Amino acid sequence: MTNEFNIAANLTRTAERQPDDVAIKLDDFTLTWSQLDDATQRLATFLADQGVGVGDRVALSLPNVPAFPVVAYGVWRAGAVLVPMNPLFMGREIDYYFEDAGVKLAFGMAGEMAKAAEQKSVTFVEVGDDQLQSLLAKFEPTSDIVERDGSDTAVILYTSGTTGRPKGAELTHDNLEKNQDVTARTLVEVTSDDVVMGCLPLFHVFGLTCAMAVSVSRGATLTLLPRFEPTKALEIIERDSVTVFEGVPTMYQAMLAAAAKAPEVKLASLRTCISGGSAMPVEVLRKFEERFDATILEGYGLSETSPVASFNHPNAQRKPGSIGTPIEGVEMKVADLDGNPLPVGEVGEVAVRGHNIMKGYWNKPEETAKAIRDGWFYTGDLAHQDEDGFYFIVDRSKDMIIRGGYNVYPREVEEVLYEHPEIAEVAVVGVPDEHYGEEVAAFVVRTEGSNLDADAVKAFAKERVAAYKYPRHVTFIETLPKGATGKILKRELRPQ
Repeated sequence: MTNEFNIAANLTRTAERQPDDVAIKLDDFTLTWSQLDDATQRLATFLADQGVGVGDRVALSLPNVPAFPVVAYGVWRAGAVLVPMNPLFMGREIDYYFEDAGVKLAFGMAGEMAKAAEQKSVTFVEVGDDQLQSLLAKFEPTSDIVERDGSDTAVILYTSGTTGRPKGAELTHDNLEKNQDVTARTLVEVTSDDVVMGCLPLFHVFGLTCAMAVSVSRGATLTLLPRFEPTKALEIIERDSVTVFEGVPTMYQAMLAAAAKAPEVKLASLRTCISGGSAMPVEVLRKFEERFDATILEGYGLSETSPVASFNHPNAQRKPGSIGTPIEGVEMKVADLDGNPLPVGEVGEVAVRGHNIMKGYWNKPEETAKAIRDGWFYTGDLAHQDEDGFYFIVDRSKDMIIRGGYNVYPREVEEVLYEHPEIAEVAVVGVPDEHYGEEVAAFVVRTEGSNLDADAVKAFAKERVAAYKYPRHVTFIETLPKGATGKILKRELRPQ
């Protein structure tokens, strides 16, 4: 039995319902719903002209600008698969995405992506400034939306792998539709009267689903900030009467600090805030709610869960420091090594089952089979549950570092540093940081006779990975601590 559904249909429905309402805003620039829909129709015509068809992968590397939703919904309208990428990526990172996903065409800014596309024979479309608008003007709109089954892949989002190489989580049209619907209906309670602020990167699953897809389906205005800056964020909330703000804990901390210097800032329009990405310090939550009279709802999710799995629900008991309870249509459990549920209070691995679970890892059937067992997705995160059914994350069994809301995979940085001729051994870990939540730290064993210094290590990494990934702390040690099996004991590493 087929379930024909294309996530792009939500945009057309909203454009028919409220054509002249503002859909997307970036400072003084606005797009109405009819203009946004028209732009995606023209983009679909352009993609057909370029030979992009059903299931072809199209990369998109942009900050939060109006071109992002235009390209995303145009790609889906054409029946193709979106591959979002961080615009801060360097050549080797882009190359990996292009090769692994088999990207046919890429939208982005000139620079690293253009060079990588040329080397990999990928068609590159520059979309800086007014270039996309000029390009689309040459093509006629098409009202067609390519039929897709709900189980067909809509987006490939890359995430951590135990091998150190990111894996592409395949999210389907149904995954996105159901997750945005539950988020909009039961959690954030978004309507066409709302103004949602898009500070979270739209290339990340949190921003893609909870900001962009929710706004499009409900007809709420999405106001964008390409690069988070706390004072600017406060200005936009006041200027655009933002009602829903979505961010990571470091954003709330930064906005509180900025507001402390501006007592006149009230944010009177702000109703609901949602926080994810890492644990929200209880004191930050309390101070923010007190200062702005807005509710912060903490949740939990991953790229593989579309992303929302659990939430502190509105109009119900909330527990600061908790990731809440499972969302509608989703089950969770704390499991032992055999997948059996553990009793209240005991720590085990979080497993999730429901409509939000990815189709699998792109072209990685073995990795998929390890992660999804009997319909349960095993997250690698450790938690316990209390007597009220609330979940509390205690650790990440994966060594991922979350720096300012961006995921940094230590193995990837280690692989780069191992390329340095004067580095014998290296281990990368996350260390607490007041501003970013976590910072990247490298512990380096130099080769014999080397006088390598910290600045040289940082510069070497900075040339090879995105700016948020290179280690800000470098500590030189004689030897890395290891266990009986030779495994590096990262928990014993502390930067000087």
